[in-house]
Amino acid sequence: MQINVAQLLKESVGSNRSYQLDKSIGADNISSVKGNLTLTRTKSGIMVNGEMTATVTGICSRCLKQIDYKIDYTLTEEFSSSMDTSKDQYLPGEPDRPTIDDSHVLDLSEVIRQYAVLTMPVKPLCNSDCAGICPSCGHDLNQGHCKCPPQAPDQRWAKLVRLRKESRV
Repeated sequence: MQINVAQLLKESVGSNRSYQLDKSIGADNISSVKGNLTLTRTKSGIMVNGEMTATVTGICSRCLKQIDYKIDYTLTEEFSSSMDTSKDQYLPGEPDRPTIDDSHVLDLSEVIRQYAVLTMPVKPLCNSDCAGICPSCGHDLNQGHCKCPPQAPDQRWAKLVRLRKESRV
């Protein structure tokens, strides 16, 4: 998403603009991003704030089914201006900050993608009580029990199992 901020850069510090975002991304399994953005003029550029919701396609870490889930995140990023609009003069850039290009266009695509990726869960689940799959035959345990014979518990864990049973009483 690209926004021309030339007019906002000419205004006084504290001036702002609001934008509605509804964009399809298609990168890193992010299918769409929606939210409200506020762009505020700062001394050195533009501060972008927004509440975002992204729709992500992933794999349930227990049952391995493809799932779509939503992630919510807050976007806060300051973009440095590469040019002083009042003097038509280039400004030194800050290496740790995204910049506004020479045409006064602010490109939010990469920042939006990075924030969404950082918010994605490490192990997404189709639902919180997903039973997963049988480690022996691969049957989806959400659809019922499999026909595998019950496995004998490992005797090395017997004392811990007994301790767990005793602590429940």
